[in-house]
Amino acid sequence: MMQPLGPRKVLGKPVPRPARTAGVQTYVPEIARGVGIVVKHFLRNTKEWSLGQSPEPVLESINEGINTISYPEQRRPYPERFRGVHRLTQREDGSPRCVACMCCSTACPAQCIHIDAGEYPAGDPRHGHEKYPVRFVIDELRCIFCGYCVEACPCDAIRMDTGLHASPYDSREQFLFEKQTLLGFPGRDGAQDSSNQKADPGDPTHPGIDRAHHGHDD
Repeated sequence: MMQPLGPRKVLGKPVPRPARTAGVQTYVPEIARGVGIVVKHFLRNTKEWSLGQSPEPVLESINEGINTISYPEQRRPYPERFRGVHRLTQREDGSPRCVACMCCSTACPAQCIHIDAGEYPAGDPRHGHEKYPVRFVIDELRCIFCGYCVEACPCDAIRMDTGLHASPYDSREQFLFEKQTLLGFPGRDGAQDSSNQKADPGDPTHPGIDRAHHGHDD
């Protein structure tokens, strides 16, 4: 049987315990010093904030003072290609430029776009060759903001150039953006139309191709 190990010799020299006074033991001086630092920064930051002397939180973030961005009153400048909340672009008459071709919903990897297509009534210039979305819904909770829908749209009818975040709603139904909600969002420049407009039938730049003529002269 193995014999139990006895006491072993400790190598090295012992480190003496440092002397601690009553003030160090109670932490009172350090607490007072910490409170003094907090009060000093509080008074200085309050003075700079009230007088408008605080550093700009984005461009002067390394300067002393309040560098916190007070969102949503203050926001970082987003790049031009920032993908914000979706919007549907409009024609001059206020109708959506969407032709319900399903390209955006097909390209969407999250399957968050739902479209119900409809035909324009007889007598409308777009009857017979173009459809419109009776219902257009985007589930902003499922969206991954990849931008595939914008790239797939042949009419530049859907864009993500609003520069807005989805609002923090308290129910799932509020994150289902319907057609009228999407039509109400403007772009960053405040415009509702598209920057790459498709020529509609009747426009001087329209090639004249429709279901009846197919671009051939009679």
